[in-house]
Amino acid sequence: MTHEAPDMRIEALLQAMTLEEKVGQLTMVRGGAGAGGPELSPEQLDDVRAGRLGSILDIWAKDGIRRAQDVAVNESRLGIPLLVTLDVLHGYTTIFPIPLGEAAAFDPVLWEATARAAAVEAAAAHIALTYAPMLDVARDPRWGRIAESPGEDPWVAARFAEAKVRGFQHELAAPDTLAATAKHLGAYGAVTAGREYASVDISARSLHEVHLPAFAAAVAAGVAAIMPAFNDLAGVPMTANAAILQGLVRDRWGFDGVMISDFGAVAELIAHGVAADLAEAAALAMQAGVDIDMVSDVYPKGLAAAVHSGLIAEALVDAAVRRVLTLKARLGLLDDALRGSSKAPPDRRQAHRDLARDAARRAIVLLQNHGDLLPLRGEGKHLAVIGPLADAQKDMLGPWYAAGRADDTVSFLSGIRDALPGWRISHEAGCGIETADAGQFAAALQAARNADVVLLCLGEAAGMSGESASRARPDLPACQRRLAEAVFGLGKPVAVALGAGRPLTVPWLFEKADAVLATWFLGSEAGSALADVLTGAWNPGGKLPVSWPVAVGQMPIFYGQRPTGRPADPANRYTSQYLDIPVAPLFPFGHGLSYTRFLYGDLRLSAAEMSLGESVTVEVDIANDGPAQGEETAFLFIRDPLASIARPVLELKGMAKIALAPAASGTVRFALSCAEVAFPDAEGRPVLEAGIIEVLVGPSAERERMLKAVLQIAPFNEGATAADLK
Repeated sequence: MTHEAPDMRIEALLQAMTLEEKVGQLTMVRGGAGAGGPELSPEQLDDVRAGRLGSILDIWAKDGIRRAQDVAVNESRLGIPLLVTLDVLHGYTTIFPIPLGEAAAFDPVLWEATARAAAVEAAAAHIALTYAPMLDVARDPRWGRIAESPGEDPWVAARFAEAKVRGFQHELAAPDTLAATAKHLGAYGAVTAGREYASVDISARSLHEVHLPAFAAAVAAGVAAIMPAFNDLAGVPMTANAAILQGLVRDRWGFDGVMISDFGAVAELIAHGVAADLAEAAALAMQAGVDIDMVSDVYPKGLAAAVHSGLIAEALVDAAVRRVLTLKARLGLLDDALRGSSKAPPDRRQAHRDLARDAARRAIVLLQNHGDLLPLRGEGKHLAVIGPLADAQKDMLGPWYAAGRADDTVSFLSGIRDALPGWRISHEAGCGIETADAGQFAAALQAARNADVVLLCLGEAAGMSGESASRARPDLPACQRRLAEAVFGLGKPVAVALGAGRPLTVPWLFEKADAVLATWFLGSEAGSALADVLTGAWNPGGKLPVSWPVAVGQMPIFYGQRPTGRPADPANRYTSQYLDIPVAPLFPFGHGLSYTRFLYGDLRLSAAEMSLGESVTVEVDIANDGPAQGEETAFLFIRDPLASIARPVLELKGMAKIALAPAASGTVRFALSCAEVAFPDAEGRPVLEAGIIEVLVGPSAERERMLKAVLQIAPFNEGATAADLK
């Protein structure tokens, strides 16, 4: 992607800089504690004055930012403003559902809107760049950062990337936008055994088919920055992976934005065993195209030495500085360090809270609902709200909640009490998230005995998901299981709100609960959203963006596996299966129930054959055969049964929504092009082959519930190029 010609001011600044000042523009530090919040220390402000610092991280105290920018603009020799950055991952002051939860809405319009709202709030606080969207395809729930991901599917991740880049960046020079950062390139979601920061060793095909498409989509959407991952890829740390960062991302994809290392990652090249000292680490990262060193202190201590010793040419440093200054110019920082945000912005608080409530209820997935326990009906009944997440305001925010505040968050208990004024609502925690208390336990059981219906609010604490939160056993802590088993033993109708940043391996809970809702970490309006769903004010339509496993032994688990020569056959031991658990997940990708029923019928294609460069329209009729208004998300999959390379058993290529009243019906449409039927070769370039393609549409990745049609890809000139596919 090519941006406008360099501002002449940038070249003038570059010519005027000493090598130390150039290195300063490539150096990022983290703020520390201050009276009004995180701010730069006096020593760091001295570095700003001296031109030794160009970017800052984790500062959100407005006065501290203003002070730092004042020093940069008015007290440094060249007057270059700082790039102020923060992890605004799923909201700034208004917190939306975690990305994995928001992905369950399968709604790019929503994804863009929440990013837009977060950008408006963060930019008003003088933040200029966010470390989002996180685009790592995640197929292993042991990995804590699955909470930050759009799930297991590369097609969904690419649509998520486009929507988030649009939402954050909007018109980048405007004062209410943020520069977006696509992270973490690449294949961070495939770390060994789901263990944070571990090595990744996957095939080139998996890299190009699964882990890179979302980043390519972000680049095509104009993303301002990219962050390489901590991990190595087949022995080459991503922070030093010139073949991918330069050869693929910059040269082939045309990315001309800024690359920012992850936290301390340049120094970690020494621990990886590929750099002997700071100068070598600096040289490797610079040669790979990493422009900004995030807080590792390697560039300020090793980059000039690498230049002086001949490890790298100063021209590489100049190119990096030019990219950093160009980003600052595109953001308007060179004209106004505060980007106009010193003016009072319009009050959008209520609009953003309304959006947070809508996003949260769309994120909720109704996993099961035996006997139609939900929605709750009637008046004058007694509901016991039990469990450690029932009144846990802070945990509703999840990981990476920026400037969100627990006391500004609607708890489950608060939302339910507001929504059910005609019910008697009792509340007992029963236990802590990971701690037991005999008195709490007894009180909770008594409340459950006295109730007509019990709502168990169980799951993880916010800190049990996210970065550095890998779990070898991603289930409920023992004290919560003991509480749940005791409540189930009372024989009362029980619904469970299961809050977590990942699917939890709790098959025993699904065996005993009447209804289970996946509530993830829903953000500022968590309680209001859950109450909307429990009462039927909102008919749940969320669907799983990941396969939900039965047990840890299935992980990593995903629907798009390749066929085996010995598919699972219970009658034949010598097939691809387990002795002790099923092969299939507990719930497939796309699973999600509703308070109504949707019927699919009459799948049809606009043409039976598609030639090079063409597309076909896929249509299917959907009817609401149930008692309530509802919204259905339909998925378009393909299957290439015969190709030069074994193709996955299913590949997602589209999604469509339809809202229907009871007894109403309608048609959803998808466009399927040659480009979407193609698959990458060993170097990631698209390949199209003539032959049969199965076209399947259904409510999830459960093949038994899909409708199928057949499309013929017509023979074509084998010399066709990628451009011919479009």
